Amino acid sequence: MEVTLRIKRYNPEIDEKPTFREYQVTVEKTDRVLDALNMVKWHDDGTLTYRRSCAHGICGSDAMRINGRNRLACKVLMGEVGDRVTIEPLLGFSVIKDLVVDMDSFFAGYRSIKPYLITHDENPATERRQTPAERERFDDTTKCILCASCTTACPITWTNEEFVGPAAIVNAHRFIYDSRDQGGRERLRILNQRSGVWRCRTVFNCTDACPRDIEITKAIEEVKRSLLTETY
Repeated sequence: MEVTLRIKRYNPEIDEKPTFREYQVTVEKTDRVLDALNMVKWHDDGTLTYRRSCAHGICGSDAMRINGRNRLACKVLMGEVGDRVTIEPLLGFSVIKDLVVDMDSFFAGYRSIKPYLITHDENPATERRQTPAERERFDDTTKCILCASCTTACPITWTNEEFVGPAAIVNAHRFIYDSRDQGGRERLRILNQRSGVWRCRTVFNCTDACPRDIEITKAIEEVKRSLLTETY
């Protein structure tokens, strides 16, 4: 099938403002958007810049706006998007070049919630174990791949640079409810600040944008409930 890729291009070193450029490619319906971008870069315009790595929906590096929605280019088939596809960088971040955005603030929010196991006891003689039920409590939020699709789909992040963002809350959830972790109160204190969980307006954009189908809004509401009831 013949497809037109309408790609938003911007090089801040030489361009005054972003512009759309169109490229014609021949693809199969089972090709991915990433395959189409590769065709452009390898055979048409080598200056086209975008992130990609594993190409299997695991690394999260090729998140971008495809026909107005945050998607992973390696997971979206060309047969799903039609013969005219608009591709743009994620919203809310400054553009480094073309489809590559500056994610420093995103990862700063992620680091702020201490996304690692915290324990205060002496190291046990054996591994820290938990039951299947204890694991199931937070299993959904372990699927986050830090692609930023949820965070840049959130309208709060577009206007409030201080908001920690959905992805950070998801990763806090993953440890707050981990039976082996002892840093839950510390993370809840962080998320109880002005830039924390209460900024969420329950729009559900984050849940819709997640390529791993994490119930993000549900996780955020669980954290809010824990702050109100002091149970977790």
